[in-house]
Amino acid sequence: MSIEWMSARQIAAQVNAGELSARQVAVALCDRVEQQNPALNALIHYQRDAVLAEAAEVDARLAAGEQLPLAGVAFTVKDNLWVADLPATFGSRLFRDFIAPRDSWCVARLRALGAVMLGISNCSEFACMGVTHNLLHGVTRNPLDLTRTPGGSSGGAVAAVASGMAPLALATDAGGSTRRPAAHTGLVGFKPTLGAVPNPWGFDDPNHMLSVIGQIGRDVEDVALMFDALADFDARDPLSQPEFGRLRAMPALKAPLPPLRLAFSLDLGCGFAIDEDVAAAMRAAVERLRAAGWQIDVASPSWPAGAAEYPLLALQQSELAAMFGAALARAPQDFVPNIAEQIRLGQQVAGPQLAAVLLLRDKLAQALAEFFGSYDILLCPTSPVEAWSVEAIGPAEIGGKPAGPRGHAAYTPLFNYCGVPALSIPCGQGRQGLPVGLQVVGPRYADAQVLALAWQMEQVWRASAPG
Repeated sequence: MSIEWMSARQIAAQVNAGELSARQVAVALCDRVEQQNPALNALIHYQRDAVLAEAAEVDARLAAGEQLPLAGVAFTVKDNLWVADLPATFGSRLFRDFIAPRDSWCVARLRALGAVMLGISNCSEFACMGVTHNLLHGVTRNPLDLTRTPGGSSGGAVAAVASGMAPLALATDAGGSTRRPAAHTGLVGFKPTLGAVPNPWGFDDPNHMLSVIGQIGRDVEDVALMFDALADFDARDPLSQPEFGRLRAMPALKAPLPPLRLAFSLDLGCGFAIDEDVAAAMRAAVERLRAAGWQIDVASPSWPAGAAEYPLLALQQSELAAMFGAALARAPQDFVPNIAEQIRLGQQVAGPQLAAVLLLRDKLAQALAEFFGSYDILLCPTSPVEAWSVEAIGPAEIGGKPAGPRGHAAYTPLFNYCGVPALSIPCGQGRQGLPVGLQVVGPRYADAQVLALAWQMEQVWRASAPG
């Protein structure tokens, strides 16, 4: 297998065994970046010499006797995270000249374990849109079809992994920004329990009460490996808890599963629209699990009134207004129209409305916890559509009906509001031949169980694949 398509665990094993050097891996992946990135615009900052120097340092650390479980494994970093002494722009003209003073916590951890930082991946402005384009760096395209979007806001991250530039990507997820792009590019994207990966320094986040550090890879095992490297407790992050230092998926990832109560819902009990071909792919994937002996009920949480697509969007809008309202007034030309509109809407949010939204968040979390009293895992769509035109913010229709501005994103944010782990796994294709993803959701702290179940799903689907 060529290096660009090797898994993270294969690279780490071969580099640690001396069968490959970290520099050899870096050379192959840099060649791949230079071949693929001009058409994709996945990485918006990349320096070949710096990558090769970092890889050479990993080789030197191994030669000195260090134990480096991720030796030579390349990863990309989303542009709303920091890499020391490199540009970090948050997808915005406002930060065009900003240089990160230090690594984000997750970047520092991966580097400490021997991984090599390949480049900075493009994201939407302030990571607050479901596509990946901005005025500073331009449009990122889907490597499976250059006329389509990879989704957002982690579009650069998935485009890099799906095109063979790197086996792993660091992303963020405040409403589906790791999971939906993974679904649109045939990858695995994981949103851990809120706070499981510390993020104590970096940009102020307009979704700081919802956002998590996400992991993206080509299969579940690589994502589990990355999650285990990152889950930890750090008291400097107010969302962090000691429990997270004990969360580990790899030790029991492939162990036989205990009897689990599984539920499947096509509309999440909210009446969300979905394209019929996408729904058919989901049903077929679930039927293949049932054919393998899995017991899966059809059931949905009983959500409180107000559970619709992005019911807590006022939180994001009001925080954007607080952070960037003054800048919008000074230089409106520096904002994409969608973000400018969100800021203006946020400026209209009153205190009572914000309080009501926060109370609704509690009710949503309580409703999902009640559901998990009856079921261990919920399966549902990640996105109701295949990837759409790169020229559009969203699809015009979903399920044959006019799509709202966030209809394509309706299935993911509820799980951010509830703080639970959720993973997207590729489960088939739609009628246009593009991948669709099934979401695997568990209760808080059940990250290892979500990853283990997803790994078993992968095995079932691979065994039952035609040919």
